[in-house]
Amino acid sequence: MSNRYYRRSKISDTHFRTLLRLFSLDLTASDTARLTGISVRSVNDIYLLLRERLASECEKVGGIRGGEVEIDESYFGPRRVRGKRGRGASGKGIVFGIFKRDGKVYTEIVPNCSRKSLLPIIRGKISPETVIHSDGWPGYDGLVDVGYEKHLRINHNLDEFVKGNSHINGIESFWGYAKGRMAKFKGVHWHTFYLHLKETEYRFNHRRDNLYLNLLRLLRRNTL
Repeated sequence: MSNRYYRRSKISDTHFRTLLRLFSLDLTASDTARLTGISVRSVNDIYLLLRERLASECEKVGGIRGGEVEIDESYFGPRRVRGKRGRGASGKGIVFGIFKRDGKVYTEIVPNCSRKSLLPIIRGKISPETVIHSDGWPGYDGLVDVGYEKHLRINHNLDEFVKGNSHINGIESFWGYAKGRMAKFKGVHWHTFYLHLKETEYRFNHRRDNLYLNLLRLLRRNTL
């Protein structure tokens, strides 16, 4: 059975495009299986391949040169233990994010929020002439010393959230979108969290596009 988008597939072109449209609408694998008649196992296999492709596309994006960016970290995982929240929360995955104020975001899973973990990512992704906005976390100390002369900070501990043009509302908006989207899966296994994270990043960065047509173009160039 011929399929231009998925090699060695037993699913027809028409059936696969229906599945792809449902994926674009962000339906779960079980809902897509119910609507298409394809087995949940097959849908999950295809969803995994699609997420791997989207993650690959995200990783191709180059660094940020100039303009203004917001940097922040967020914690993903099970509900917090009473008394433990924010950067003190345990048992959660930590994601570092860079949001360019033209609407694009880049994410990376990190082992901790130390300067040693965050600085190499910042230096690898953000050019020195870029204006950086962050909160007052000590992990961002010393950016001026390594060439980032325009580092503006706000102090959430003092209930400071906006100071002139300095804020991190953009990246915080992405965190809210990412957590809200992942909540519908009722728990994402850690071994697939990276793929779900990158899918969320891709969807956010292409939120003004027709994702279905976007995916068709990707798969015509390079089939699954």
